[in-house]
Amino acid sequence: MNISNVNFPNVNRIIHAYRVAPWRVQRQWIGAALVVVVVLAMVAALYLNIASRTAIAGREIQDLSETISFSRQTSADLQTQLAKWTSAQSLEQRARKMGFRPVAPNETEYVAVAGYVAKDSIDLSSTALPRLNAPAISPEYNQSLLDWMDRRLVARSVYQ
Repeated sequence: MNISNVNFPNVNRIIHAYRVAPWRVQRQWIGAALVVVVVLAMVAALYLNIASRTAIAGREIQDLSETISFSRQTSADLQTQLAKWTSAQSLEQRARKMGFRPVAPNETEYVAVAGYVAKDSIDLSSTALPRLNAPAISPEYNQSLLDWMDRRLVARSVYQ
């Protein structure tokens, strides 16, 4: 049976409808093109949204970095001023302006206080420091792979 000889009534009607109304095909092509344009517009809008959010976040990071830098510089300036004000020369000048003067050795008086016990001197050597309460590490975790293999080989040779 030859397919070209067979009549398909539904197919013939569709072909006839397209021949009679070619604007339907044009409308389908225009619809498909519009769908593609809408999809591309949505992708472009999504890209622009993400790009703008990224740019805004980058600018905020720059602003915060500048704020941190300014704060660090201000802190360094304040530390410099504090060091200047608490230096020995500065303290001595301010004390002299307030009427203080260095004490002479013959003007010094020591008062003995009954029941007072002087504190022991402070030993800052490394042997005097207390050991930190570090958790003990199990010996299994202190050996290397080669040590472990050596133990295994020695243990194997002893039992053979």
